[in-house]
Amino acid sequence: MRQLGELEAEIMNRLWAWGRPATARDVLTDINKKRPVAYSTVKTVAEILYGKGMLRREKEGRAWVYEPTCTRQQYTAALMQEALGSNPDPAGALLSFVEQMAPAEADALRAALRAAKRRSEA
Repeated sequence: MRQLGELEAEIMNRLWAWGRPATARDVLTDINKKRPVAYSTVKTVAEILYGKGMLRREKEGRAWVYEPTCTRQQYTAALMQEALGSNPDPAGALLSFVEQMAPAEADALRAALRAAKRRSEA
């Protein structure tokens, strides 16, 4: 899974934050609060995301309604897995990553490791 482009990320971030399906027009209205973007551009990028499997769509009236096929957390995990898998020294990459974490992030990682261990033991 590759990293999202700028407008792809803007679209996905909105859909993830909203937690509900939305049309390209809904996304456009929100993006245009910060910067101008053409409807055709948002529609094209939504279709690209659909083609990549990042969005599913359903027809409502004349419009397509889009929703993510994965959570933001699942997407981030896939990026991390890809980065580790392509590194000849994944342990070294993890160590460097952990050394750069803020204390709260390190605490969250410890909690996630404990939860994963409990699940694997169950």
